[in-house]
Formats: sequence, structure tokens, C-alpha cells
Amino acid sequence: MIGFMNVFSQRQDILWEKIWEHLQISIIALVIATLISVPLGLWLTRKHRIAEPIIGATAVLQTIPSLAVLAFLIPFFGIGQTPAIIALAAYGLLPILRNTYTGIKEVDPALKEAATGMGMKSFRRLSKVELPIAMPVIMAGIRTSMVLIVGTTTIAALIGAGGLGDLILLGLDRGGDVNLILLGAIPAALLAIILDLILRLFERTSAKSGFRSLVSLLVIAALIAVGPLAFGGKVKNDITIGAKLGAEPAILINMYKLLIEEETDLSVGLQKNLGKTDLVFSALQEGSIDIYPEFTGTAIVSLLDEEATSNDPQEVYQQAKEGMAETFDMAFLEPMEFNNTYAVATTQELAERYDLESIGDLKPVENQITAGFTLEFNDRQDGYQGMKEVYNLDLGEVRTMDPGLRQGAISSGDVDIIDAYATSGYMVDLNLTVLEDPKNLFPPYQGAPLMKQETLDRYPEIEDALNQLGGKITGDKMREMNYEVDFEDRSPEEVAREYLINEGLIEE
Repeated sequence: MIGFMNVFSQRQDILWEKIWEHLQISIIALVIATLISVPLGLWLTRKHRIAEPIIGATAVLQTIPSLAVLAFLIPFFGIGQTPAIIALAAYGLLPILRNTYTGIKEVDPALKEAATGMGMKSFRRLSKVELPIAMPVIMAGIRTSMVLIVGTTTIAALIGAGGLGDLILLGLDRGGDVNLILLGAIPAALLAIILDLILRLFERTSAKSGFRSLVSLLVIAALIAVGPLAFGGKVKNDITIGAKLGAEPAILINMYKLLIEEETDLSVGLQKNLGKTDLVFSALQEGSIDIYPEFTGTAIVSLLDEEATSNDPQEVYQQAKEGMAETFDMAFLEPMEFNNTYAVATTQELAERYDLESIGDLKPVENQITAGFTLEFNDRQDGYQGMKEVYNLDLGEVRTMDPGLRQGAISSGDVDIIDAYATSGYMVDLNLTVLEDPKNLFPPYQGAPLMKQETLDRYPEIEDALNQLGGKITGDKMREMNYEVDFEDRSPEEVAREYLINEGLIEE
């Protein structure tokens, strides 16, 4: 409890900012879902033949994993709040649509006949008789949709939409930091409860005020959602730099920003924690970001779908650079020195117990080993799939998990080995043993700025600025900086600035 209160005290400012972002995204999505579902539900009460197929189609939307929907929308709408709101609105359609349709259909037929007998046409009967009676049911659907949307909004942080999911992702990335996770999860739950109570009041008054209750709700929600826009939007930057999840990408993009703004007149914005490789690369292709740090091995294996033709770092870089230019018309600037290659790591205790020194030593005990791999590593040819072929391994149990959960899993003994990155801070914190890779399964992974060629053509001055990092930052130094961010709670911007000042690349 004391730890949680300390984290709360340290991050109060960002917490309130994230709560507001979460509320704004959720309310906009709810308003859109309501404006679509209520009219559609009313129309379907007059079109019985197509009612069930359309309602069924909205039900299918809810079966699609939210992350898949977000990934699908990135090529069309980029990253940020727009695709998040579209996805959340789609998830919120079903409860409102179904309750609107059901509420109208369950109005007493005798009342409908009486209204018709009084000379009311279909629309007048709907507005004066059916809709007021059905409003409590419709409002109940809106309540259900609101709770669903608020809960799902946390995942929108993966595409730079903000909200309380940012704090949860940060906690996961720092080895399952429970206090940070709770700092995001508890306000999200409280927000859902508070909004549910407010909507319950509207639901009760709707029995008397009818359609006016819904109109009032939508007007208030719209004012809350779009009110801040009246005071000006975000400043448009010349360059937007994105990053995957983790301390290392966050440190590197802050270095890029500081160098570009030191050496040029360009303004730079940052979008961190954008998820895994596919999401960030899609954002680069679509144009939501202009630059992001990518690794040479990842470019070859994941983006170009090739195998590294060499284990020499310079040759691997040339292969990645030429391949990205030819296939995607993208520029890969000079790589840094450190090699953040994949590694298979275990505890010193397990390594001593089974006499493990290399990956091949796992073969005699493969049925006794439980592995904790990320989904990406488990599926990659330069990951577990390659381990099975190159080292003839078939581990007894493989549990896939989020990257931030691996260190907690091996620390608690839930898994015996994990995939790791050579420069990760937790390698220092947990004193893990890295198994040697004598057959060179893992190619070199040197980080370098990746961007569209047209971006470099438009702003050629950024090449000299960013190439100042070429050949710099040793593996030990990168590991040390990651440790400072992940375990000493220093900000990525502070760590990046300190390094650049010490290297004489920017002025203090």
C-alpha cells in the first residue's frame, strides 16, 4: 500500500492527464455508437426481415480481438485517437442497437393499436408512444456500452491514443510493476463505475422525460468530449518519431529528438509505446510517424522476410539497408555500436543444476523445461522456430506472454528460460545467465533510424544530425541506461540528455 501511495504521489500530474484522455476517448466513442445505434434500431423495428442479420453483424464485431481491429485501422487512419475511437464505437454498437430494437418491440401492442386508432401515423406513434416507453431499456443498453468501452479503451494506448492504458503498459514493461499497473487499472475501474452511476440516473429519469433524457445526455457528453478543442489543438510538429514498447526505444527516440532540434530548426514530436514491430512499421508506412529506431536483424527477418546472409554486423546492416530501400523505398541511417540481439536466458541456479552453457545444452532436459517466450519470438525464424530447427529442440512447455511479464515469470519460477534482449535492464537486476549461441542462430541486431526516403529527401539535414550516433553507445552503456529507466525510475528524456551531453553531442 505504501508503495502504491508513493507511485501515486510521484505521478499525480500524469495520472489526471491520462484520466482525462481516457474519459474523452470513451465519451466520444459512446456518442458515436449511440448516434448510429439508436436511429438504426428504430429503423429496424419497421424492417423486421433484415433486423436480425444486422444485429448479428454487430455481434460479430465484438468477437474480433480489439488489437486486431486497431492494427487493421492503422493503414487507413494512422495511429492515435481516431482509429481508437472508431474501434471502440464499433464495440459499443451491439448493446445499444439490441436494446433499442427490443425496447420498441416490447411496447404493449394494445398501446400501439390505441395510438393508431387515434389517427397517429408511424413516426408520430414512434415519437409520442413507443420511444418514451422504451427509453429505460435503451438507456440500459447505453450503460452497458459505456462500461464496455471504458474497459476496452486501455488497449488504445498501444497505438498512441493515450489514456490510462499508458500507465498499465508502463507497469507491464517494467517487469509487471504492480503499483504502476494498479495506478492505471483502479482509475479505469472507478471511471466505469462513476459513469455507470451517472447513466443510471439518466435511465431513471428517462421513464418520465422520455427522449429528452437521451438528447440531454448526448449534448452533455458532446460538450465534455469536444470542449477542450475550443481552446486549441495540439501543435503540429515537422517530424514525429515513434517507438516500440520499452525503455530502450523510449531513450533512443529522445536522443533523436534532442539531436534534431539541436542541429536543425525542425520541431519534433514523440509517440512512444506503439506496440510491437508490425504496428510501428504500419504507422511509418501510413505516415503517422516519420522515423523510428529499428534493428538490422528485425528489418531482415520480420520486414523483408529474409535470412541474414552473414553474422558480420556491417554486412547485416548493408543487407538491411539495401533491402529496405529496394522493397519499401526507406532509408536506414548509420547503426549504433550496441548489438541488442536475441538471447536465451536462465537463472544461475538452473544453469548450474543442468550444466547449461549453450542453447544446445537444453536438448537433454527439453522435456523438463518450461519456456516463457513472447508471441513474436515464439513465431520468428530467428526465434523459437529457428531453435527447433538449428538446435533440434522441442521444449516440453512454451508459455507465450507479454515482453514485460517474462522477467517476473522467471523470477517467480513459473518458467525456467526466457527469450531476452542482450541490453535489457532486467538482465542486470536478476543476474541472469545468457546461453551461448554457437551456431549463430540470432543475427546481429544493431539499432538505427528508419524512415521513408521521401522524409529524408524533404529534410536532408536530419541525416547528419542522427548519424552522430553511428558507432556510438556500447552494449554495456545501453544496458546501464535501460536499467536506470526501468529500475531507478529515471525518465527516458533525462537519461538520453545526460548521455548526449557527456558525449559532447549537445550542449548542457
